Order: sequence, then structure tokens, then C-alpha cells
Amino acid sequence: MSSRRSKITMDDAEVLAFLDEERVMTCATFGPNGFPHLMPLWYVVRDGRLWAWTFAKSQKTRNLERDPRATVQVEAGRDQYHLLRGVMLETEVTIHRDTDLVTQLGLDIFGRYGGDPSGDVSDDVRNMVRSQAVKRVGFEFVERRRATWDHRKLGNVY
Repeated sequence: MSSRRSKITMDDAEVLAFLDEERVMTCATFGPNGFPHLMPLWYVVRDGRLWAWTFAKSQKTRNLERDPRATVQVEAGRDQYHLLRGVMLETEVTIHRDTDLVTQLGLDIFGRYGGDPSGDVSDDVRNMVRSQAVKRVGFEFVERRRATWDHRKLGNVY
């Protein structure tokens, strides 16, 4: 007999579909005093990996420069237990500083979150991303371990 845990686990395709439909991940890094530092990030998925960008001088960046480990979580259905689902990834983060790469990442992010189904961005957004890219870094979250849950698979039986 399989465990209840195995019944709610998502497979790779389910994880990618879930990450595609959700919008915000919570990123936990180790703060300067050893406490978790939790922050929300917009993200894109590239070749199965989560990517985000932030300011190079942010606390998240300083934390990851000191210790590249981060745990990220994307979740949904928090209002009702039987709808809970999520993905938690323990990762090592590669910080990218190449301005062209960071620019393209910013364009990808704004394309995803801009509301245009094609992912196109306006010239104003394109110019804003280019001007900000010199002050930003890209985060590539390299998965080391995963936990997933989708309580909808239990069919309201607990």
C-alpha cells in the first residue's frame, strides 16, 4: 500500500505546469545573522529551472554571495486544505552579472507578467529593463532536492 505522501506528489510534468500557472515564488536565503531571509520574486522557467532577477545590492544578493544555498517555494490553494498544492526546491543559486543575459532575463520576466499573452513588451518597458539591467543580477536556481504536494489528488478524503 502506498503512503499518503506518495499519493500527493507531483511528477515533473505536473511541476512544470504548476510553475507555469503560478506567479510568485518565495525565496529563502540565509541572512547576515543566520536567520532565514524570505522574499517574494517573480520568475520564469528556462529549461526546467527557475530564474529571477533582483538588484545587485539587495540583501538577497548579498546573502547568496556569502552562501549560495536557497530554498524556494511556490504554492497555491491556501484558502482550503483540500486545494493545497505546491513545490519546494532546495537549490544552489548561480548569480549572473552579464548585462546582456540580465537584460534578456528582465525582458522574459516582464513579458511573462506584462499581461500580453504573446509575451511581447512595449518599447517603454524594453528601455526600462535595459536601463535597470546594469544595476541588477540574474539568479539561476539549480535544484538539488524537491518536495511537492497536491492535496486535490486525495479527492477530499483525509
